[in-house]
Amino acid sequence: MVKAQSAPSDSLFVKASPYLLLDRGLQYRITKSINSMYNFDFDVAERDFKVIAYQYPDHPLPDFLMALSYWWRIEVDVTNEKYDKIFLAYIDRANEKAEKLYDEDKTNKEAAFFLAAGYGFQGRLLSERKSWTRAAWAGRNALKYMELSRGEEEFNPELLLGDALFNYFSVWIPENYPLLKPILALFPKGNKQLGLKQLEQVAENAFYTRIEAMYFLFRLYASEEKKPYEALRISEYLNEKFPNNPYFHRSYARHLYTVGRWTESLRESEEILRRIDAKQTGYESNSGRYAAFYIAQYYDRIGNRPEAKKYYLKTLSYGEESESQESGYYLHSLVELGKIALVEKNKALAKEYFKKVKKYAKRKHPAHQAARDFIKKNKL
Repeated sequence: MVKAQSAPSDSLFVKASPYLLLDRGLQYRITKSINSMYNFDFDVAERDFKVIAYQYPDHPLPDFLMALSYWWRIEVDVTNEKYDKIFLAYIDRANEKAEKLYDEDKTNKEAAFFLAAGYGFQGRLLSERKSWTRAAWAGRNALKYMELSRGEEEFNPELLLGDALFNYFSVWIPENYPLLKPILALFPKGNKQLGLKQLEQVAENAFYTRIEAMYFLFRLYASEEKKPYEALRISEYLNEKFPNNPYFHRSYARHLYTVGRWTESLRESEEILRRIDAKQTGYESNSGRYAAFYIAQYYDRIGNRPEAKKYYLKTLSYGEESESQESGYYLHSLVELGKIALVEKNKALAKEYFKKVKKYAKRKHPAHQAARDFIKKNKL
């Protein structure tokens, strides 16, 4: 097991931990760096991560943090492959160092944690790139090391993230991806509700994995668990703490919209578009597609058709820029523009919008059904 190499000044105040993840002195020193990363101030964060790499050249933590920094650049628009190679290079380096530590000591929970996290992130990106064979291999490795990193909840909230994700997704994946059941059959059955409870614990008590736990929580509460107010609670906190993170910003706007706080969603969405125009780091067309749609919906609800039309068109423009024509907001905007065209007695334009819906939407998508119904009803 690798000993945390605390700096001399730290050792006077903080008892050395057998795991670097638990070195409170190091955590204190890099709090600003971690926060800078999540707030999209990558220059400050990565300068400090390089100092850690110099101090701990054989430990996976510095390379993993660098990879995480690039992951957040990818997260704002996962269709953009600009950062793939450098992200995967840092993940590979972190995995190599973690594997070396694990080979030296098979009981090293920290090494197993880094391997589970490293392969997990690798698998997430490869699945986005539809590299299914490599993604499946990475996912299987992540599950293996996730299982090996379990069982330390009393000792370390950082390692509890592995338990939490295992418990939730070992049940969720077979429910949603039956073809993966044979792989998961090799592992103990999880417990989704326990997984959520553990994620909340990590979100409250961990250092390195706290924000990642919150990220998973608000996504799960919004989509799988159907608890929009819980999703809003977490996204509001993250947006306040990291006001320059475009992913948290648009998620906050989205959850305000979902619970019917439309005026507040309008305000946040307009700010997102202002930041895109100002070319602020991380603010791009994908966030614009979200924001423009929420603004369009606001004006639609208050009966301001010209403004609604303007922002539905902006949604299309941002969607085409990010090549997101199959996304729900893009398709729904086409339907709404088709309806507006019908009101304006422009049947030719309405038909054009509805034909686009049929072109980009899968037949079972609600937008596809809506387009067919409008075409039939209005004899387009």
